[in-house]
Amino acid sequence: MNRPPSKSLLCPNCRRLISRDEPFCPFCGIARPGSPLKSNWWTRGFNDPEKIIPIIMAANVGLYVLSLLIYPQETNFSINPMAFLSPSSNSLSLLGATGRIPIDRLLLSVTGIPAVDYGLRWLTLISANYLHGSLLHIIFNMLVLRQIGSLTAREFGPYRMLAIYTLSGVFGFGVSYLAGISLTIGASAAVCGLIGAMVYFGRHRGGAYGNFIYRQIGGWAIGLLIIGFLPGINNWGHGGGFAAGWGLAMLLGYQEKVREKFLHKALAGACALVTVLTLALMILYALYYVLVS
Repeated sequence: MNRPPSKSLLCPNCRRLISRDEPFCPFCGIARPGSPLKSNWWTRGFNDPEKIIPIIMAANVGLYVLSLLIYPQETNFSINPMAFLSPSSNSLSLLGATGRIPIDRLLLSVTGIPAVDYGLRWLTLISANYLHGSLLHIIFNMLVLRQIGSLTAREFGPYRMLAIYTLSGVFGFGVSYLAGISLTIGASAAVCGLIGAMVYFGRHRGGAYGNFIYRQIGGWAIGLLIIGFLPGINNWGHGGGFAAGWGLAMLLGYQEKVREKFLHKALAGACALVTVLTLALMILYALYYVLVS
C-alpha cells in the first residue's frame, strides 16, 4: 500500500525538522524550505564541513600529475629541491597557466606553443589555481590548504569557504595580471584568501579565541609576505588573494554571526560548476593539442 507523502522534512539549510508547507523555516529563516530546488544533494550540505578540502586537494594533485605526463620527456629531475619534478612550461601553458602571456594571447617565447585561446584565456584565472611548478611547490600549498582550509570550513562553513577560495584565487591572479606578471600558477593566491578571511574572523570576533586566531594566522600572513620577496614568488597574487579573502569574509559573514544560507550555497555551487567546467576545458584543450601536434 502506498504511503501518503510526509508533511515534515529536514530544512535543507539548518537540518531542523519542520513542516513541508512552511513558507519560511522557523529556525533559520530560509524561504520555501520545501521547494525541490532547495531539497537536493548540494543544498542539504556536507555531513562533515571538511569534506570539501580533500576534493580540492585531489583536483590539485590530479592536475599536477597530468602536467607531468603530457610532456614527460621535459620533466625536470634537477637535484635542486625547488625545481625537482617540475612540469614543462609547455604542459603548464596548455593546462591553463595565467598571466600577461596567456591572457593577452601572445606566443610563449620559450616554447613556441600558442597560449590558451578561443575564449578560454580569461578562464586561466581559475585554472592556474590548480597548477604547480614543482613537487615542493604543491606539497607546501597542500599542507597549508589542509590546515587553513579546515579551520575556515569550520568557522565559515564549507560553502563560504569554497566561495572564498575560488574567488580569492581569481582576484589574486587578476591583480597579478594587472601588475604585469607574465606567467604564474599555484594555489597560493586562493590559500592567501583563506588566510585573509581567518585574519578578518579573528580580528572581528575578538575575545580570547578570536585574538588567538588573529595572532596565529596573522603570523602566517607575515611569513608569506616575507617569502614573497624571494625570486619567482608572485607577491601580487598573494596580496590580491589576501585582500579578496578579507573582503569576502566581511561581506559573507561567518558561522557565529550568520549561519550559511541558500545564497551562500548557490554562490559556492556556481564557483564549483565554473571551476569543473574550466578544468575540463583546459584538459581537453591540452590533450587535443598534444594528440594532433
